[in-house]
Amino acid sequence: MAHGSGSSTRALAAAREQFLAAETVQKDAVRDTILASWWRSRTWNVAADHIDLPYRKDPNLDTLVAHCARPILSRLQEQLNDLAVSVILTDESGVVLDRRTDDTELTKYLDRVSLAPGFSYAEEFVGTNGIGTALEGLQPTAVFGHEHYAEHLETLACAGVPIRHPVSGQVVGLLDLTGWSRDAGPLMMALAKATAQEIQKELTTQVGLRELSLFTEYLRACRRAHGIVFAINNDLVMTNEHARHMLDPQDQAAMLADAAELLSGGKDFTHTMDLPSGARARLSGTRVSSEAGPAGGVIRARLTREPELPQLAAHAHNPHLPGIVGSGALWLRACQDVLNSRNAKEWLTIDGESGAGKLAIIRAVHAHSTPAAPLTVIDFAGQVDLDGWHGRLRDAMSKSPGTIVLRHLDRLRPERQPDLAHLLSIVEVEREDGTHGPWLVATMADSSRDSISGDVIRHFPGSVTVPPLRHHVDDIRELVPFLLLTLSHNARLQCAPAAVQLMQRAQWPGNVEQLRGVLNKVVHRRRSGTIMPDDLPPEVRTITRRVLTPLESMERDAIVRGLLDAEGNKTLAAQSLGMSRATIYRKIRGYGIDIPD
Repeated sequence: MAHGSGSSTRALAAAREQFLAAETVQKDAVRDTILASWWRSRTWNVAADHIDLPYRKDPNLDTLVAHCARPILSRLQEQLNDLAVSVILTDESGVVLDRRTDDTELTKYLDRVSLAPGFSYAEEFVGTNGIGTALEGLQPTAVFGHEHYAEHLETLACAGVPIRHPVSGQVVGLLDLTGWSRDAGPLMMALAKATAQEIQKELTTQVGLRELSLFTEYLRACRRAHGIVFAINNDLVMTNEHARHMLDPQDQAAMLADAAELLSGGKDFTHTMDLPSGARARLSGTRVSSEAGPAGGVIRARLTREPELPQLAAHAHNPHLPGIVGSGALWLRACQDVLNSRNAKEWLTIDGESGAGKLAIIRAVHAHSTPAAPLTVIDFAGQVDLDGWHGRLRDAMSKSPGTIVLRHLDRLRPERQPDLAHLLSIVEVEREDGTHGPWLVATMADSSRDSISGDVIRHFPGSVTVPPLRHHVDDIRELVPFLLLTLSHNARLQCAPAAVQLMQRAQWPGNVEQLRGVLNKVVHRRRSGTIMPDDLPPEVRTITRRVLTPLESMERDAIVRGLLDAEGNKTLAAQSLGMSRATIYRKIRGYGIDIPD
């Protein structure tokens, strides 16, 4: 069954023309996800009247996700050989790696619009489409006909599903089905999801063996060595506490870049290098193998000429969790509190703003405490299948001693919360009887606890709040090189101090996830060298005049909330905050707060 009637298609086409003409678009004429994507496309100055895409001559076809996908794509191509449907695999940035279709007419059209290997269909280049918009939203997305932002795509329909790394949770690729809009129906997305799940299952099999082997060797090296220890492969970086204490981020980046290059030679190595700080280090690298093939390498390092050591706040204890960085007191306290709850086998809720790192901390604590046990994430955002999540949760609770994450618990509809409460009660009885069950963690948005029934929340005695990035902006100095190493696959890419300072002054409403997105855009434009302020996208330039302290950031947030609660009335907001009218006016100017009256 084709998507949409003739009248709805015409209404959508008219809405697109209105949007492009900067006219008001009727809210019910366009889906919210599509309208949000149109706005992003406009912000990126994407051309709506033609398609002009960047081309990568030699995309990396040897990635693990590409290897896992090839036989699955071949089977699907055989099954669809009589249909005008193209099966497409992209990398995590939207660059097409593989395209399969037996329909001559569709093949010619896809070539015409550059939906072909080597071209990037990221949203920032072509606007709203099933590939780029799914990657931007980090969720399965279908785009039909005139929902596309650019002309010449309106005859197509596409359904894109991101493929995530089973250990890090990062998007490593995307599976897309593209066909004619006139033929599209709900089965397109269902088939895309099923195929992506099949690829991810194979990825889990391959990665599980590799990552577990690497993590085991990393822990063994940490126990034996008393100095700096790293573990790296194409998908992750692990550093021990000595490395974070003794090396600044630039030194870490330089050391890992050299180590990655030396490991790519296929042999163990010993290497001496000079670091940006002036220190000199001697590296010993050992390759790690698994049943699934090369797993990466473990590097031990010794400083033969030491730099000035960076100091952490005296009261902030670093819990040494793999796969995350940061030394801000608020961030470390949140990490330590989650780890303490895990050690005490205490179920807890973790709240915080979107993108702040709630799931990242859980994954790190799980990897630290029970790396060989399963980690199950059940996401209630958009959950409509009661039996689906209920069955998955019941199955996961029978596995011990794994970790279960109830993500976006505040999104679970009220009428379904009694089912969850009943299931949790059963598991608690089993725990009291001496049966060791999994560790259960629920995440939720900041200040959304009231949306969860008391029958559910009583099962979670612990509670931790993850601070927003603006409350530990100093950690950006560590996050930037760490994220660059991951996003650029250990390439020689560094960030100039001026660019880091600019990022420290940005607002980051999307927190660490937004920072990752910004750096991802930079990596796609610059593969090596030094990132300068001019390389950063416009969103980073919405800045305050200076870097705010965590206390100032909290004060600014309190003033914003007070103004919103008072509907912009500064006098009422000042009274609610216990400050004078003159003080709130001064604070508003100083923090650059803009709340309409």
